[in-house]
Amino acid sequence: MTFVVGLTGGIGSGKSAVADAFRALGVEVVDADEVAHELARPGGAGHRAVVDAFGPGVLAPDGTLDRPELRRRAFSDPGFRSRLEAAQHPAIGAEIRRRIADWRGEYGLMVVPLLFERGATSSLARRVLVVDCPEDEQVRRVRARSGLDESQVRAIMATQLPRAERLARADDVIDNGGPREALVPAVRALDERYRALAARPRDARP
Repeated sequence: MTFVVGLTGGIGSGKSAVADAFRALGVEVVDADEVAHELARPGGAGHRAVVDAFGPGVLAPDGTLDRPELRRRAFSDPGFRSRLEAAQHPAIGAEIRRRIADWRGEYGLMVVPLLFERGATSSLARRVLVVDCPEDEQVRRVRARSGLDESQVRAIMATQLPRAERLARADDVIDNGGPREALVPAVRALDERYRALAARPRDARP
């Protein structure tokens, strides 16, 4: 099996930018959010699971899942969030495993925003890379891209591990508090490290 690096980080930390930088180096990437969106399309396993769990009231008029309403309820009601995750995650986890099994490179990147918080796929990762930036910068980025107000962004952040705990559990950390172009040398250095680790005999890997 290909050496799997789990990539995680708080909302707005820049996980997608880091993943794109690895992709530019030819690294295979599976992104849990991308998988979730694909499976949530009408006819997908995630779509069916959510409708089965909550009924047709979670659908928008066009038959797609009403994402804004699901998001609102998930972050205001922990019980609803748990039920929603229980409905979606089995199909997402199965699809992530299927895609990793098809990898052919020396190593690959598995992007999971809640890798530590919801550990169903954490056992796949041989090493964990945390993308980090200051919390105020997280808030600024999320507000700029989503239109949410600060209290809504911080409510989402409160459902994730505290920054210090996430950093303490990381094998590697990439600082994404600056301009995007600053990621390139950091990602290149990590790419070299991961290729070297992947080349070791399996019983000698960390």
